[in-house]
Amino acid sequence: MTDADPVFDGHNDMLLKLWRMAPEGRAEALFETGAGGHLDLARLRAGNMAAGLYAMFVPSAGFEMAMDGPEGYDVPLPAAIPQAEALPVAIGQAGILIGLDRAGLLRLCRTADEAEAARRDGVPAAFLHLEGAEAIDPDFRALDVLQAAGLVSLGPVWSRPTAFGHGVPFRFPSGPDTGPGLTDLGRDLVRQCDARRIMLDLSHLTEAGFWDVAALSDRPLVATHSNAHALVPHARNLTDRQLDAMRERGGMVGVNLATAFLREDGRMDDVETLEPVVRQFAYLVERLGEDGVGLGSDFDGAHVPTPIGDAGGLPALAAALRAAQFGEALVGKLLWGNWIGTLRAVQA
Repeated sequence: MTDADPVFDGHNDMLLKLWRMAPEGRAEALFETGAGGHLDLARLRAGNMAAGLYAMFVPSAGFEMAMDGPEGYDVPLPAAIPQAEALPVAIGQAGILIGLDRAGLLRLCRTADEAEAARRDGVPAAFLHLEGAEAIDPDFRALDVLQAAGLVSLGPVWSRPTAFGHGVPFRFPSGPDTGPGLTDLGRDLVRQCDARRIMLDLSHLTEAGFWDVAALSDRPLVATHSNAHALVPHARNLTDRQLDAMRERGGMVGVNLATAFLREDGRMDDVETLEPVVRQFAYLVERLGEDGVGLGSDFDGAHVPTPIGDAGGLPALAAALRAAQFGEALVGKLLWGNWIGTLRAVQA
């Protein structure tokens, strides 16, 4: 690691990238020598990305997320994926993270204290997250297995529907109130996650699903990679009413670097300055408080601002926050401390 500020990233898709690139078990070598994209060992060290939530995600064949219409867009969502097809993919990606841990390249962590210890030891900490619960069966046996493998965080849906609920589409301009929320099985999943102290990620849920979770769960309300709808009216961004509820529950939001959720025109196109990112941080701090905001980069899953580029560019984010007169204590919270505190609160 470098002398740069330590960063805890609330969401990335590196495991999906390695799963696609290394079907014959070469993930450790690719990660160590250079895997392309936004994340590998050298980039983690250069940017001092000292911890992160690493997502397992089951891709839909042939799906393309074209967010570039001249007057907006509404990307058709792919069909649901059967649990029998999803589980092997999730297990494969979990196995990659376990292999990286075994090789000493990352440290698989389950608690905030373990992440703090890894940081002191100079080893990047990795928490296992499930983005979309397609791999979970109705009896929750797979949930037990994945938690035993290290799962600490789960989103009931990515944007396509699951047996557990409905997600927001990639639609601009649009609010997040786009359809139904949780199913009965989804409500059971919320209860199961609360009982196991697994953090629930609200990032891709419809607004109805958000309020379903808020009514059922007694844990902090968390969106690992979302932005403010008041600044960019994309369906994936959170309304002020949602943000206010999260503040009341001691929750937090990880600012998403995906440019479609930063640009005022909603396009997944270049962003040449960090001003839109700083605006999101400032607005969310105002709405959620200094303890309620962190980073949720979406590295390896999105187009990110040019001044950051990849995980090695994270010092540019710290510099931009300081240039915008965020104090040293607040910068430390936004880049590291708030995710640590939220994990502690969820697991208490």
